[in-house]
Amino acid sequence: MADLTANAPRTVDEIRAQYTDLTRRKRLYGGVLLVLFIAMMAAGFRTADDRNAGSFFDGIHRILDYPGEVLSEASEKAGQLPGHMVHFFPSLIETLNIAGASTLLGAIFGTVLSLLSTRGMAPWPRLIPVFRRIMDICRAIPEIVVALVLIYLLGGGPVPAMIAIALHTVGSLGKLFSEVNENASLKPVEGLYSTGASWAQRMWLGVIPQVGPNYVSYALLRLEINIRASAILGFVGAGGIGYELKNSMSWGQGRYDEAAAIFVLLFASIVVVDQISGSLRDRLTHGARKGATA
Repeated sequence: MADLTANAPRTVDEIRAQYTDLTRRKRLYGGVLLVLFIAMMAAGFRTADDRNAGSFFDGIHRILDYPGEVLSEASEKAGQLPGHMVHFFPSLIETLNIAGASTLLGAIFGTVLSLLSTRGMAPWPRLIPVFRRIMDICRAIPEIVVALVLIYLLGGGPVPAMIAIALHTVGSLGKLFSEVNENASLKPVEGLYSTGASWAQRMWLGVIPQVGPNYVSYALLRLEINIRASAILGFVGAGGIGYELKNSMSWGQGRYDEAAAIFVLLFASIVVVDQISGSLRDRLTHGARKGATA
């Protein structure tokens, strides 16, 4: 039988030398990757700058012109901002509804795919790579591409935006959920299996109670991202407050006060949702830890 300790370091000096050599190699590889990344970024920027109608450095001094015009007109018509905010509030509610519905659908289907693609939990282990590739595809295709295709097929409105964001959410949350599943204990699942429970019952009673707080935490974080995504998709005709913002910006001077009111609504909604979801995530994670240590 081979001696497995023959090549193992036997002294503190050898261990220190081996660790130093390993650290040096990691730093070398990291430095090489950093240099390659900077070179690729510089080459890409130079190519993009050459293909632009004007040089980046020729127009960089005008980068604050547009924000200055918006703020100037908004300050001149400050008395009209509350009325504009009330006018565009229904569009904000539509954006929040798109984000909420897409997050809910994405969390449901992401949960199913994550359970089907986790070793030790999947009912069909041979199909685990298939379900993982499905999540990769959903995560790889940008929402705006899916939204443009669906707008062409279904017409403008909130439905294409909801489907596009939900598909991307399925891939993102499914990936996160599957990583959480890998840390779950399989003993409750084995116990339920011994009593004759079905796969759905084993997952619902043996896995979900363990990973539920992390699921909700990730879903709330994704909700914040989806609010921004639904506002951006409004620029391509997917409805919501993004569509109103596009119209206000397209008209130019004379309606910049409306654009400023929309910016304020968006900022306020994102801050409120961030604070609420952050508080809920903190309660879930710390509450779960306290319950586990009690």
